[in-house]
Amino acid sequence: MSRLMRRLLKKSICFVGLVGVFAGCASGPAVEQTAAPLQTHGPKKRVAVVDFVNKSDFGADRLGKGAADILTTELVKSNRFIVVERAKLEKLLDEQGLALSGVVDEATAAKTGRVLGLNAILTGAISQFGTKIEGQNLGLYRSKKQTAECMVDVRVIDVSTGQILLAESGMGKVDVGSEQFLGLGSQKGFDETLPGKALRAAITQLMSGIVGQLESVEWRGKIASIQGDKIYVNAGKETGLQIGDRLRVRGKGEEIVDPDTGIAIGESLGAEKGVIEVKEHFGADGAIAQIVSGNGFSRGDAVQRTENNI
Repeated sequence: MSRLMRRLLKKSICFVGLVGVFAGCASGPAVEQTAAPLQTHGPKKRVAVVDFVNKSDFGADRLGKGAADILTTELVKSNRFIVVERAKLEKLLDEQGLALSGVVDEATAAKTGRVLGLNAILTGAISQFGTKIEGQNLGLYRSKKQTAECMVDVRVIDVSTGQILLAESGMGKVDVGSEQFLGLGSQKGFDETLPGKALRAAITQLMSGIVGQLESVEWRGKIASIQGDKIYVNAGKETGLQIGDRLRVRGKGEEIVDPDTGIAIGESLGAEKGVIEVKEHFGADGAIAQIVSGNGFSRGDAVQRTENNI
């Protein structure tokens, strides 16, 4: 008996024993790797994800928004960051008279991020995307494999300096197959979920590096209001500020511009004004502090954790 006949006989026995049961196979990343949730030490960074630019010929704007949604979900699942939702980001940008598309450039991203009180902005591009269908037709036996493959570029921008902390590419490849023998089994149409799965595979491949770089960003908050001896800070329980935490207060800094290129490098910290101590949490994610030392505090002054809080 030929090798082909033995193979067909084996498949016949399998399918006849499972009449009416759909047979299929799928391959791709065996386990989706995401940043494991943990108890963070110190304030969570406030970050935003901008829609990715789609440089491929597939999916138009939907692919870029899909990549941003996946990255946002993975960051939220990590439980290490305060992630500003797209709707809120768009509203804040609209209030500031800024366009969402303008955030893609790192210099503009840094300036916009400071206006919105962010610590970092994430953006990127889908540089390659493709799908293909392969199959065999051996008379009684038919098989088909559908594949989606993409290359995703991600950038992490430190808002305080305008520096690109991470510029990495991830490759995602997912395929799904189906088989028929003697009319049993199924021959699927194109699986519309494959593009999203390929995007997720590419982005989760990069999550460890993304999280590591975001955690290297120095946390800064701001004084939101001063009422008598109470100083309201725009970060609180959700961010991870604890009762008794002490914060250094610094005045508004100066934007530093490269003399050769004219591009903003970042914003310096202003003069140190003193120290405040968190006394209670306030609202959804705010804190009320009182002065420990110093004076001349103003709305908009930057706050940072002191060394004894590290």
